[in-house]
Amino acid sequence: MFFLFLPGLVLAAEIGTALKADQIRKEPYSDALVTGSLARGERLEILSKKGAWLKIKTTKAAGWVRLLSVKRGTSGGKQTAGLQDLASGRAGTGQVVATTGVRGLNEEELKSAKYNAAEVKKLESYTQTAKQGELFAKSGALKSIKVVYLPEPQQEGEK
Repeated sequence: MFFLFLPGLVLAAEIGTALKADQIRKEPYSDALVTGSLARGERLEILSKKGAWLKIKTTKAAGWVRLLSVKRGTSGGKQTAGLQDLASGRAGTGQVVATTGVRGLNEEELKSAKYNAAEVKKLESYTQTAKQGELFAKSGALKSIKVVYLPEPQQEGEK
C-alpha cells in the first residue's frame, strides 16, 4: 500500500515561496509579456527551470519568474531576510547563502553554433583607444593608476 503513493511523490511539483515581489512573465525572458504578479511571501508551485528562470504556478497566475525571486521549499520556523541579508553583509554570519550559476547557452545552441563574421566585426567596433579611455575617465573625474600589463604570450618554441 505504501508503494502506491510513492510515484505521486516523485511527480509532485516543488513548493516555494516568493522572496520578493516580482512580475510573472509569459516566457523566460525579461522583455516577455507580463501575465501576473508575485507578492513577497506568496506560496507557489515550481513546475520547471530554464536558465535563471523558474516556471511557477500560484493561485492567481502561472508563468516565469527569476530564480532569485523564489525560495525553494516550505518556509517554516525562523525566516531570514533573504536578499536583505546579502545586501547588508550579514550573509557571512553562518546563514546559508545560495548563488546562481547560469550559462547563457544550452547544449543544443552550442552544438548548432556557427561563426558569424558580422557579429565579430560588431564586437570589434566597440574597441576603444587608450586616448578615448583617458578622455572618458577625465569626464567622470576618475583618477589614473598605473597597471602593469601581462607580457605577450610566446609562440611554441620561443623562450
